[in-house]
Amino acid sequence: RVTPLQDGSVKILEMYMGINGQRLDRRQMAARGYALSATDFHIVVEIPVGSPDGYNKSHAPDYQYHITYTVEPMLEVMWRAERSHEDTRYKILFPITTPLMPRPPQAVDCKSKERLFGIHVGTFLDDVELKNITFSTGTSTLEECVAKGFIVQEHRHPGGLKSFSLKVPFVATEVLKHPLVTTYTLALVFGFLIHPEETAFAHPVEFTASLQDVVLPTIKGTCDQHLFYIEVTFGNQGKNFETLIEYKPLTPELEQEFRLQENETHLTLVVPFTAKQTAFEVEARLDILLWEMTNNWMLADFFLSCNFPLRTTSKKLCYPNGTITALAAKVESVPNLIPGWLTLKDKSCKPFFSDDRFAYFSFGVDSCGTTRTLHPSLLHRQTVSCYYMINDTRTVKFGYKSHSTYPSAEIGIGQLDVQMRLAQDSSYSYFYQAEDYPVVTYLRQPLYFEVALTRSNDPSLELILESCWATAYEDSSSQPSWDVIVNTCENKEDSHVTLFHPVTADARVNIPSHFKRFSINMFTFTKDDHTNVSSLGFRLGTDSSLIASAVMVPLGKHSETTVTVSTMFSG
Repeated sequence: RVTPLQDGSVKILEMYMGINGQRLDRRQMAARGYALSATDFHIVVEIPVGSPDGYNKSHAPDYQYHITYTVEPMLEVMWRAERSHEDTRYKILFPITTPLMPRPPQAVDCKSKERLFGIHVGTFLDDVELKNITFSTGTSTLEECVAKGFIVQEHRHPGGLKSFSLKVPFVATEVLKHPLVTTYTLALVFGFLIHPEETAFAHPVEFTASLQDVVLPTIKGTCDQHLFYIEVTFGNQGKNFETLIEYKPLTPELEQEFRLQENETHLTLVVPFTAKQTAFEVEARLDILLWEMTNNWMLADFFLSCNFPLRTTSKKLCYPNGTITALAAKVESVPNLIPGWLTLKDKSCKPFFSDDRFAYFSFGVDSCGTTRTLHPSLLHRQTVSCYYMINDTRTVKFGYKSHSTYPSAEIGIGQLDVQMRLAQDSSYSYFYQAEDYPVVTYLRQPLYFEVALTRSNDPSLELILESCWATAYEDSSSQPSWDVIVNTCENKEDSHVTLFHPVTADARVNIPSHFKRFSINMFTFTKDDHTNVSSLGFRLGTDSSLIASAVMVPLGKHSETTVTVSTMFSG
């Protein structure tokens, strides 16, 4: 509102408005929505905020995004004073800026089936620049975001406005994964700059995405006389895992050897039972793990045990030229066995070929301590005819006696559950629970173990602890190792031998033969007179029915050590 410069009565003769010093006619004013009017005391110019004749500017007071609108109207007036009858022409340029107007950015998560966050943030004036993005893992420039595989884009809109978008895959380390692989959270802060003042401000956002009805991958397998056949179904999350055999990833060479085939939904493997990745006990076993590498999740585990004939590639044991061949395989329950040291009954008959898993023998039928047995199928029917020089007919009884046979027990295959627990003392009345681990003890202090055959009421069964050894690492086949139990007995070479404790029936023990108890003194492996990180690995039973490990942390200058006992069942 413009007040005339003199007192007294005046008569307005002409009145015009304009922008930036340029007069506008009434048609131009109407098109822009401008209005020019006069009251008894003021001349009023009305201009809508946001008119194209002005301009917007970004500001960041208190680190928050605001804008202002600035316009420079012109007023041109000619009036006549009633007393002097003099005409006066008046022209004024008057820049106007609005107060700060808050414009908090809006962030929207564009839902996608591509397993990623698609975030759109805006809108901003053209003088705003996206400078960096802060994730839970730290602040990254836009170039660093692109290098990580994220997609950062700037979008232009009418009216000189802009917005920004960001796409981050669910598998990125910046995304927090929740249990059960169903919920993902992305928290971040967009960092902006306002030009030309280089004023900084930020906008934090957080989004959560849930995937319903997640189907994890599954594994199944079969065997024939020579091969394992494994099929992996990916589930509805795609192939977001790595396939491990015997806890080791598949290399390109193994993929070719195992005839790996893969499509969008399945993966198949064909593995020979003689492959290095298989394990032998009473049966040959192949262990498969599906491992999600980003979060270290085990999505599925599977083992397949099959009975394979341990024969040579020609599938023959006996040949027409009088030669016999045999193949012996190293089994897991005897980890220290060296196949090249095996012999036949005749100690001079050694393997024709051997490696770290097999020993191949070839020998004659009349050598190496062989014995001969007449097979019943080779017996010939014998007909006996009798002639008597008498003139008479007589009927006689003919009979035969068979050799008596002794009853024999057939080998059975089934599932038995075995449990190993660590007792708190020699009474075996109280045991450490899962929440008690890790358990702290001292060197040479006894550890009391109880192994039990559970969920079996057969009194004719007895649990046998065949062998037990310790290794310096969690891999039970690693070196160095030390025997704790040898052929069901203590190790005579150990200065602190394993002690076996009797088991009697009580309220908890119904069948004592289903239980075995023993104790060992806590020890650690040493190397060059320095204490080394070590672990205890146990294998109990002849069918790999139980594997247990105890992990000890470095002792340093103290004599106490942490022991963790866990069990894994198979067979």
